[in-house]
Amino acid sequence: FTCMKKLTALFLALLLVVGLFNFSNTALASEPKEEDILNEVGTYPIVKEPITMRLFTINMPNVEDYATNDFTKFMEEKTGIKMIFETASRDDWETKLNLAFGTDDYPDLVMFVTPNVAKYGVKEGMIRQLDDLIEKNMPNYVKGMGQERINLTRQTDGHIYGIASLNECYHCSFAKKLWANVMWLEKIGMGVPNTTEEFYEVCKKFLEINPNGIAIAGANKGWHTKVEESLINPFILASGSAQGLAMSPEGKIDTFVNKEEYREALRYIKSLHDLKAFYPGNFTQTQEQLSALANQEGEPVLFLQSGTISNVFDATQAQETYSHYQVIPPLAGPKGVARATHMKYSGDFDGSFFVTDKCKYPQAALRWVDYFFTQEGALSSQYGAEEGKDWVANPEGKKGLTGEPALYEVLNAYSNEPQNHDWQDVQVKFFPASFRLGEATNPDVDKSTAEGLEKLLYDATKYEMEPYAQKEGDWDVLPRIKLTEEEATEIQTIAVELENYIAENRAAFVTGSKDIENDWAAYVEGLEKLQLEKYLNIYQTAYDRAYK
Repeated sequence: FTCMKKLTALFLALLLVVGLFNFSNTALASEPKEEDILNEVGTYPIVKEPITMRLFTINMPNVEDYATNDFTKFMEEKTGIKMIFETASRDDWETKLNLAFGTDDYPDLVMFVTPNVAKYGVKEGMIRQLDDLIEKNMPNYVKGMGQERINLTRQTDGHIYGIASLNECYHCSFAKKLWANVMWLEKIGMGVPNTTEEFYEVCKKFLEINPNGIAIAGANKGWHTKVEESLINPFILASGSAQGLAMSPEGKIDTFVNKEEYREALRYIKSLHDLKAFYPGNFTQTQEQLSALANQEGEPVLFLQSGTISNVFDATQAQETYSHYQVIPPLAGPKGVARATHMKYSGDFDGSFFVTDKCKYPQAALRWVDYFFTQEGALSSQYGAEEGKDWVANPEGKKGLTGEPALYEVLNAYSNEPQNHDWQDVQVKFFPASFRLGEATNPDVDKSTAEGLEKLLYDATKYEMEPYAQKEGDWDVLPRIKLTEEEATEIQTIAVELENYIAENRAAFVTGSKDIENDWAAYVEGLEKLQLEKYLNIYQTAYDRAYK
């Protein structure tokens, strides 16, 4: 009897295994192949039946909720693809994404930020190669970007891992802008300063009349809000690199943060700090804190640094204050040189969209992002998808910023206030120069309004910044340089330590906690101890590999 029970149990167990095997095979057989659910390239919806993907991106203060956003709903209805958003802040996205890759719980797609492709793509294969998928799935991307630009996205192994974006934003290429409150300049009877000496005197006079005011404000975290960069430029080019990386006049990769001209710049900024003109929080506060500071009653800030004034003041909510600020030309230093940092490579991004090996439908994902490379997609993601309400294509009789026939007219003006209608700046951009400059603009538009923002930034860049772009024979910004995974790993710690050391010492020298005369040699020695030379050599090797 016992033997019979054992045989029966064994028989039932075998039936269960066979059943599970058949169920598993049936489930696998029923899971659709990607080719079976795709519609013809260029048609919508992209898929014959709805699918879902996980997408990682950053959250922004002026986008309330991607999941319920009007543009998100529009894209889901148009494409048949539902995105499950996983977000992080501008400050911690890299840490959060690295953790996801490290724990094998990473998303199907990554958008608007660039992960460590050398590590997660070239070396470990978690980010997919896209070479064989782009041409047959992304006609708009191929046509718009061109093969030459697409080839520039190839990594050190020769393969493509990311979809590039293009934002040939004229005013963004000169985004290190210093704004002056002209209402205060008029009150104190001073004109726009042209030299570092005049700037000092204007700050001094402002504080004499308004001792509780803030003469110079910026932020450590924000879009080109580091005001010290505008104050370094009269002495040596502030390239924007946290480690001071730049191309030297001799054509070699170097850093400006150990040069005597940089030391002289710090002496000058310290003199402003000693005057109580340089706000102490400039080294620590965020863009949002800068905005809160500047929006206090009485317009307390005379000079402030921001890539655009719209990031500090809302043109509708604080229209009068907004109208009081204008960009001033770069200050000339002791040698009579005035520089505006021309970030000439800032519009090209090697990767703004990535497909991981978790994604079951990579072709559908690429067709989804290909929509952003149409004029309709670019406008809809930025301003909203309701044509005729958010924007108009080819408006009759309208001119663009350069005087050519306008390509489009924006009806839903940009705002830094929270909204849930569109994605604002978080998307895969295809904004070539012709598109950026093709926005319908009334030549007589009031530049102190939200509608006049693009005209305001265009004019400020053209007349106050571009004439002072770095000249041949001066220091210059670096082109795009790709590191191998080994190189990136080798300098990862060095880069962070250098960045922190340079930032800490810059603040220390300016605030006086370190003496610029007595402690300078030790500071330079500290850079070498942190392997600055090795850091520069690795970048030089990578540069030579790509450009020589």
